[in-house]
Amino acid sequence: MYKKLADKWLSSSNISEDHKKEIYDLDEKELEDRFYKELEFGTGGLRGIIGSGVNRINIYTIGKVTQGYANFLKDKYKDQEISVAIAYDSRIKSDEFAKRAGLIFAANDIKVYLYESLRPTPMLSFAVRELKCKGGIVITASHNPKEYNGYKVYGEDGGQLTDILASEVYDRICDVDIFEDINILSEDEAISKCKLEYIGENIDRKYFDKVKELVIRKDLVKNHSHELKIVYTPLHGSGLLPVTKVLDELGYSDIKIVEEQRDPDGNFSTVPYPNPELEIVFDLPIKLAKKNDSDLILATDPDCDRVGVASKGRDGEYKLLTGNHIGSLLSEYILYSLKEEGKLSNKSTIIKTIVTTDVVKNICDHYSVNLIEVLTGFKYIGEKIKEFEVDDNSEYVFGFEESYGYLLGDFVRDKDAVIATNIIAEMALYYKKNGKTLCDALECLYDKYGFSLENLVSIELNGKEGQEKISNCLEVLRGMDKVSIEHMNTVKVQDYKYGIEKDVVNNTKSKIDLPSSNVLKVIFEDGSWFAARPSGTEPKIKFYLSVRSNHKEDIVAKMEEFKKNVLNLIKDCMS
Repeated sequence: MYKKLADKWLSSSNISEDHKKEIYDLDEKELEDRFYKELEFGTGGLRGIIGSGVNRINIYTIGKVTQGYANFLKDKYKDQEISVAIAYDSRIKSDEFAKRAGLIFAANDIKVYLYESLRPTPMLSFAVRELKCKGGIVITASHNPKEYNGYKVYGEDGGQLTDILASEVYDRICDVDIFEDINILSEDEAISKCKLEYIGENIDRKYFDKVKELVIRKDLVKNHSHELKIVYTPLHGSGLLPVTKVLDELGYSDIKIVEEQRDPDGNFSTVPYPNPELEIVFDLPIKLAKKNDSDLILATDPDCDRVGVASKGRDGEYKLLTGNHIGSLLSEYILYSLKEEGKLSNKSTIIKTIVTTDVVKNICDHYSVNLIEVLTGFKYIGEKIKEFEVDDNSEYVFGFEESYGYLLGDFVRDKDAVIATNIIAEMALYYKKNGKTLCDALECLYDKYGFSLENLVSIELNGKEGQEKISNCLEVLRGMDKVSIEHMNTVKVQDYKYGIEKDVVNNTKSKIDLPSSNVLKVIFEDGSWFAARPSGTEPKIKFYLSVRSNHKEDIVAKMEEFKKNVLNLIKDCMS
């Protein structure tokens, strides 16, 4: 079957000779991988390796998705003026793919607002809302390796499409013939017909002003921001301008940029992966921080929706803080600060994902605010914010996920590293003025709420065989009457694919009121848990692990033992 599709690709007059030549040079296994399926479109849009073929990102797969999305918008908003906003990051071909998509929208009588240069993903979310667009896209593959690019799709609320809408868009994409059905204008035609408008500084200014309004302790920042020493790296991505602009205007004058990583570079030449979760990307920033005796290191990913943090400890060494660490610290700082100002109520709500640390439950209980859990993916947090607009019982305060995504405020509907760097800097400044580092603050937080340690194990399984192994592993886990881990008693199994929570102790079942998602979470008697989830954007299965303890001394050893036992279980499931 894949050979027939490859032959059709090679014989089409609409496919360029360069793309055909790339196919001719492939061996049999690579040819199969490029044509055995089409690149999957899900709730996060499209993501894949750049190259020729239907299972790759290229101008033709970009064209098919854009034409399908355009058809969806025209059906949904009949007899209305339709516009979309488009942004892109520093990845290879991002600018080319963004313009291609814009010219296809324009050919379908949809007005396009295209950023004139690279911008972060959250600024696209803001632009959709500010310009009252019916949708938007960002060309990015976030933190994936350099070989990847992607296509994130947004609705008129500025949030990524969630399940129902994504399914409807996917249906329209499937109806598009990649060779025959794609309409496109030239750039000159699109501009002359007023269907393409480049945007930038004016929208930027409105966004920057809104971000600065989120400062909580305004006097502290106004009078002391110059005292905080910061090292920042955009990791060759889109964060340099917006992050430094906001921090500079707020008075953070002692900011050192990692020069080797300052400029946009789709090859990400100084790091193996442009992922702020990885310790290795902090090598250059830590070197600069030690030279400058900096308090704080901030690193944003290529599309600047996630931020990694390192803090100087008492010993002068820099410690990397995880997404769970920062999310917990921010939850405590934001709630404590808002309580001081009398701005909390019984409607105040924090949102986290199901694989994010449970410490925040204790924090929310302490401040008598609500906590809501959603499926993995910030799009579900954005969806809840939209629901809150018509829900008098809930008021959004803060949302975060373990994978370094945070959002304060509701004028953006996706995780936002520009906003996050702002509030993290404020938090670090507050603790510095109180004689503490962020590392100290984290110790105090765990002393207060109990110790928690999280870990993530990712197993990469490429190709068709890899996908089958991932699927089989989850089905084996689901088929177990009881998930056995040495010295630990299972109390609950939550199967989000079928929306069922099984109480193992009482042998009862209850409904999980969340959309279906291929995630399985196993909870143990002491509050520890692990969750299995295939990645929606990479050929990986991810295992999230969390252990709890009242004692700092034994939690690391407890995690090592737990991790070993879970990995043995996984090995058995995949054998």
